[in-house]
Amino acid sequence: MIEPVDLAELLRGRRSVNFFQPEPVGTEVLLEAIEVARWAPNHRLTEPWRFYVLGDETADAIARCAAELDRSTKGERAAQLRYNRMSAIPGNFVLTSRRAGDEIVDLENYAACCCAVQNLMLYLWQRGIGVKWTTGPVTREQGFYDLVGMDPEAERLVGLFWYGIPKAVPTQKRRAVEEIVIRKP
Repeated sequence: MIEPVDLAELLRGRRSVNFFQPEPVGTEVLLEAIEVARWAPNHRLTEPWRFYVLGDETADAIARCAAELDRSTKGERAAQLRYNRMSAIPGNFVLTSRRAGDEIVDLENYAACCCAVQNLMLYLWQRGIGVKWTTGPVTREQGFYDLVGMDPEAERLVGLFWYGIPKAVPTQKRRAVEEIVIRKP
């Protein structure tokens, strides 16, 4: 059993990683993390998550789509920077939540997927692998859905995730507990 102090250290230490070493991690460890992720709490045991593991060809097409978005709003230089950054990411996957046709169940399913993400990120972090969760503009484009092969009528995007060995681990601090806790009599 994991010691409480070790778990607290893992939870406090995990960071979103923006820049990765070039060497790929491989999908085996990602599949291990997905196996752990699927044990997240989920209302009514709907298991709403769908993980799309992206190969190099799809990841490159998404990077080109994101660059094109930047080109149209920010210019050529921004487009090239976006493409360079995204094409340097060693691993990509997409997580969606199955739609239920009921607003409450949809919300519960999305919340369950967020719990699954935390499981996955913590598992990878303790293996030395960082993750970045993004819902940037490219993830709202029909071209993105087409590239991934998802139907936005049947699935709600939770995010596009980048993973790999961190180049650097960012530091963070959080507000004091007293600032976020509201005590009621």
